[in-house]
Amino acid sequence: MSTPLLESLPVKIFADGAEREGIFDLYRKPFIQGLTTNPTLMKKVGITDYETFAKSLLEVVKIKPISFEVFSDDFDEMRRQAVKIRDWQENVYVKIPITNTKRESALPLIKELASEGVKLNVTALLTEKQVEGVAGVLNPEIASVVSVFAGRIADTGVDPLPLMKESLDILKDQPKAELLWASVREVLNIYQAAACGCHIVTVPHDILAKAIKLGGMDLDDLSLDTVVMFYKDAQAAGFNL
Repeated sequence: MSTPLLESLPVKIFADGAEREGIFDLYRKPFIQGLTTNPTLMKKVGITDYETFAKSLLEVVKIKPISFEVFSDDFDEMRRQAVKIRDWQENVYVKIPITNTKRESALPLIKELASEGVKLNVTALLTEKQVEGVAGVLNPEIASVVSVFAGRIADTGVDPLPLMKESLDILKDQPKAELLWASVREVLNIYQAAACGCHIVTVPHDILAKAIKLGGMDLDDLSLDTVVMFYKDAQAAGFNL
C-alpha cells in the first residue's frame, strides 16, 4: 500500500513558517503553491523587526501568494497595518484575525478592507458561525482566503471534517474565496484536506519535510526501515542480556 505523492493531490500546499532559508527553499519547489507566516512563528525564530523580515522575504517571493498578519489589537491600527502590508507587493495577502483579544468581531474591518480590494486571509476561525460571518462580508470580486484551524479543533477532541465540509458549502457564493485547512498537526492532515475538498492546506516546515520523505513510500518498506532503526539503535547502545 502506498500514499499518493504530494504533487498529485487536489489541494494547494502552502508552506507555513518563519525560517528565512527554509521559506526560500520551499518557495522554489513546484508543489509549494504559496506561503504563510504569523507573529508567533516569527517570535519563535527570533524575528524582532517585522517589516525588515517581511521585505527580505519579498525580495525572493515574487510570484506565489504569501500572507502576513497584522498584530495590533485595535481595529483602527489593524486597518493602518493592513493597508501598509497590502502595498508591499502584489502577491501579498493580509491576515486579519476573526476577533481581537477582547472577543470584539473583526467583521466590520474585514468588510471595509474587502470592499477596498484588499486581498485578505481571514484567520483563527474555528466555528461555523465565524465562517458564515466572513462569507457574508467578503468581496466576491476579490481573491481571499478563509483559514479554519482544523488542527486546533482536533486538539479539543472534535472531528474538524464536518466543519470543513460545511465551510465549503457556506463559501459557495464567494467564487474567489478559498478555504484553507490550518494548524496541520501531522502528514495525514494534508491528505484529509485534499479528500474533503479544501482549496488550500498550510503546512509547517517540519511536517512538510516528513511528507516529502515519506509521502508515497511503500508501507512494507517503511516497516523494514523501522525494524532496521530499532536494530541499529540497540547495537549502538551496546544492549545485551
